[in-house]
Amino acid sequence: MQKIIHGSGSLRDLSSLVKGRALIVTDAGIVAAGHVDRAVELLDEVAVFDKVHENPCEKDVALCAEFAREVNPDVIIGLGGGSSMDTAKGVLFLLSGGGTMSDYQGHGKAKGEMLPFIAIPTTAGTGSECQSYAVLSRDESHEKMACGDPRALAKVAILDPELTASMPLGVARLTALDALSHALESAVCNKRTEESQRFSVEAFRRIEAVIEKILKGTATVEERGEMLMGAALAGRAIEASMLGAAHASANPLTAHFDVVHGRAVMTMLPTVMRWNAGVVGEIYDELKPGLIEWVENLRELAELNPVDVPFDEIPQLAEEAAKQWTGQFNPRTLEVGDFEAIYRDAL
Repeated sequence: MQKIIHGSGSLRDLSSLVKGRALIVTDAGIVAAGHVDRAVELLDEVAVFDKVHENPCEKDVALCAEFAREVNPDVIIGLGGGSSMDTAKGVLFLLSGGGTMSDYQGHGKAKGEMLPFIAIPTTAGTGSECQSYAVLSRDESHEKMACGDPRALAKVAILDPELTASMPLGVARLTALDALSHALESAVCNKRTEESQRFSVEAFRRIEAVIEKILKGTATVEERGEMLMGAALAGRAIEASMLGAAHASANPLTAHFDVVHGRAVMTMLPTVMRWNAGVVGEIYDELKPGLIEWVENLRELAELNPVDVPFDEIPQLAEEAAKQWTGQFNPRTLEVGDFEAIYRDAL
């Protein structure tokens, strides 16, 4: 059972949670923001791996795992955004079973016992702190792959809104919109359950209440805390259900055109929602009347630039989107031709 510690200043609880030697997995930006120093001061024995990259791939995780073997930690701490937490989770797989991350694509393929894992997000977006999947890219193709096992779920997630204050406005906008997309896609996916719906709806309500202030850059620490909790609950919703075609169509944009994940998802989400409205429109209406238009307005408020993709690339993108794992959970079944039409409408 995962424990969530939530509130301003809650990072200080880290000292009572860690026994023995800790490995912090993070990136250079989090070091520069001072968050790593704050965490290190709370620990007796600690090593820091700060070479996490955005959209980590197999070789990134392998490098971190090599570092971890030298350190021989008793606990691993993922401190940062989704990339740091996904890298940390990937290391759990490699330390317990060896091989490469592609060996663990899918669910329940972990070998052996995993080290305890503590997740500390510094962005309010991915919800990775509440998911047992590491979402990584293949080295050559940059194809997204999900490697999941219940043992990879963080034992503790610390949600301290003071840590999100260092986010540039552009990052805060994209991560908030990403969290929103998780709540909306998990709410309607064909794998949804009563449990996942409770998480999706609660996540949406918390996000809805504060997202406009997040996008404007005027949110208080309390409002940032609400966004953090909303993102975490959306992560729990994904863990209990899945996502859909907005993520399936966003991933090829990231792989081929280096479009940041949140921007890619929000480029596709309103169009996908319109396609899905014929089968799940009642759920959208229950969440918020005029939901799709509201999402489009948020995208404008975030000042997201259009994604520039040559139209002759769309057939290839559609082929890849149709093969994405998340697409099979979309409430409306979509074939390659449907994805082509969706891309032409959205881009």
